[in-house]
Amino acid sequence: MEIKFHGHSCFELSEGETTVLVDPFLKPNNPAAVHSAEEVEPTHIAISHGHADHIADAVPVARRTGARCVAIVEIANWLEARGVEAVTDPNLGGTVSFEWGWIKLVPAWHTNTLPGSDEAPFSAEHGISIGTATGLLINLGGQTVYHSGDTCLFGDMKLIAERNPVDVALLPIGGHYTMDRHDGVVAAELVGAGTVIPMHYDTFPPIATDSAAFKAEVESKTSSQVVLLKPGQSHAT
Repeated sequence: MEIKFHGHSCFELSEGETTVLVDPFLKPNNPAAVHSAEEVEPTHIAISHGHADHIADAVPVARRTGARCVAIVEIANWLEARGVEAVTDPNLGGTVSFEWGWIKLVPAWHTNTLPGSDEAPFSAEHGISIGTATGLLINLGGQTVYHSGDTCLFGDMKLIAERNPVDVALLPIGGHYTMDRHDGVVAAELVGAGTVIPMHYDTFPPIATDSAAFKAEVESKTSSQVVLLKPGQSHAT
């Protein structure tokens, strides 16, 4: 499986003919991204929650490519109302199976809104509070990736990983809006993945952090390998 980082919390997971785009946030909306919404070709889109920095490009990419979107039911309904035809709408604990694997929604501790204006999808103005945020377990190519979404540290991360052993953990470390790098180290300990890739940091000034220090601390306290990716870079597992 190839994991490509688009910056912030946006990743592409690819294996064979399947490409899962997670939390679509590409340029020009994402100042860290090197690719635009016109340059990605996912077969599936998975969305953790409705904040604009995780969903800004979901509708245009899904409409153009016909990719099937997987998101909690309230977000799925919002996508359908905007002309996205291939939508699957699980809730927390729900697992959606495909010929290539599965996607399961798990808890995340975070707020959740949806953009209120189609004319300004990245604007936080007039945001609609809706449902709850989620984490995503994505099983592709026989490996399980845990995209925790935006979240603080919470103890049930351990239970999530015990129930679904995690090969790769994608964890936010930027602080301010999510857990910081110090709590991220504890999260890595709880999850126990072979590989940890940090996300949701350095995109904007409030979430600037020392990713090298995060890597050093995780690798000194756990058996996990931390892979630091720059936007546009990939990691093969």
